[in-house]
Amino acid sequence: MAVVFVPSAPLLVPELAGPAASDTEPVRRAALDAVAGVGELGVDRWVALGTADEATPGSVGEPVRGTFARFGVDVPVITDTEAPTDTAAPTATALDGARRRMSLSVLIAGWVAQRMSLGPLRVCSVGSTTPPADCVALGTELSARLDDDTERVGVLVVGDGSTALTDKAPGGGRRESAVELNDAVVVALASADTTALAALDPHECDAEGVGGRVAWQVAAGLVGDRPVRAELDFADAPFGVGYVVARWTVENGKRR
Repeated sequence: MAVVFVPSAPLLVPELAGPAASDTEPVRRAALDAVAGVGELGVDRWVALGTADEATPGSVGEPVRGTFARFGVDVPVITDTEAPTDTAAPTATALDGARRRMSLSVLIAGWVAQRMSLGPLRVCSVGSTTPPADCVALGTELSARLDDDTERVGVLVVGDGSTALTDKAPGGGRRESAVELNDAVVVALASADTTALAALDPHECDAEGVGGRVAWQVAAGLVGDRPVRAELDFADAPFGVGYVVARWTVENGKRR
């Protein structure tokens, strides 16, 4: 199993960034190159993990079709299924995807999948108020199913760091507390520290505008205590928001 972490940034999409937005090219290139690098390892299918737009706990159903129109340009996205990826934690809830718009993290995952020709993308979208223990449980449930699968799986994890990292950041300008938390997240992703990710505090993350907490904690539960080779490809805040691109190559075998 291989895991790729990318930002949940609409400006990854060139049509939204515009031809003159050169600031977006480094993070876009890092994200796409990371996915390509994992694909070269030999991946049969992909699963996406993302934080749903809804402030609800548990698994959230997503529509199969979406668009970036609300961000300025009608760039369509299609994924594989409306249902969550069969995560069955006791607290999980499934909303009716047919009556909802696709969450931003799923739009990004679907766009990456289409741009990189990854094939059908199964989606695991998790509500933004899901407690850490339940996120880890969802990841553990998903891991058990993937362990029983003979296919080689790539996991695309979509999420942003803090929104308060520069003076003009959208989260109200730079805050040292936000910088400190974001730095800790970067270190955890760069070193595959699943314990640190699982320990992220929801209230602190909300206060500092950290949007990726839920997806990262599901990924922590997915990987567990398996040996991992981690690589950090990008970590910066070009628009005052923490964007991280990282890769984890997880050794085969069950949890220790």
